[in-house]
Amino acid sequence: PQNIQLRKRLAYAYKRQGKIDKETIEYERLMDLAPEDITLLNDLAKIYKEQDRFVDQILVLEKILNIDQNNEIAQSELAIAYESSGRDPLDVYQKRYDDNPDNISYGLDYADRLIKANRGNDAIVVLDRVISKDSSGKLAYRKLAEASILIDDLENAAKSYELLFKIDPRDGKVAILISNLYIDLQEFGKGLRWADKAISLMSNNGDGYGQKGKVYYIGWDTFRQNPFSTDDRIVAKLAYDYFIKAESEGYQGYNKRNWLEENAKDVLYGKAQWFMADDKVKRSRGLRPSSPVYDWVTDVLKPENSW
Repeated sequence: PQNIQLRKRLAYAYKRQGKIDKETIEYERLMDLAPEDITLLNDLAKIYKEQDRFVDQILVLEKILNIDQNNEIAQSELAIAYESSGRDPLDVYQKRYDDNPDNISYGLDYADRLIKANRGNDAIVVLDRVISKDSSGKLAYRKLAEASILIDDLENAAKSYELLFKIDPRDGKVAILISNLYIDLQEFGKGLRWADKAISLMSNNGDGYGQKGKVYYIGWDTFRQNPFSTDDRIVAKLAYDYFIKAESEGYQGYNKRNWLEENAKDVLYGKAQWFMADDKVKRSRGLRPSSPVYDWVTDVLKPENSW
């Protein structure tokens, strides 16, 4: 029978009986009878999806988009179906965003796919466009930093995280991300400043102190001499002290405390060096490195009581 309503009732009856194959056949016949009925096509696409028949689902969704190219539900389902079938959905995400350039969510989805495809430069173009539409979205800046890191542009990655931090200036984890980027850039002074921000924001754990220890340790490892100078020993001791402080507050991240402890006599400033220090240094009750390579060091090393 060519009666569409009758076949709809028949398909529904098969569904109630759990006869999926017969329900599917009825919907396929309905598609032939009403090839531009989007509701019917959506129902058939859903049936194919439930049966993991993703290739057939894709064909139906493409039919829907041929009828209504801006159908957002079909665009979203098509992207998911492509992924489920093992095909690259990137073109689907691109078309969906190109057709809806004011849709922030679509832009972020497309940029995320570009990043996963190692197309950092293309992702940056999309994210810049997204941010120009809405400069208050935190996710866009996170993705922009990720894309910048992907193309080894660490300076712009740091700037992106700094803009993110302006939106949410209480996020200590972002401060640590920024500090890490400045470590990679060997801008240790900026790395320390962001570690200090993390300390002020993360009072419930030792992550900020651990980050400061990391900055000092990697800075020391970058500039240390052979044999170790007094300045090297001061910076190594600062790193050690911050790792100790971090551990006492539950820190479990990057930590060179054990190595520094095992090599303390060779590496750390301690009682022997304090004993040999001149009277002016002892009167000041504090030690700072004087070498230009350590001009970024902000802490003063205080002598311990046992010295």
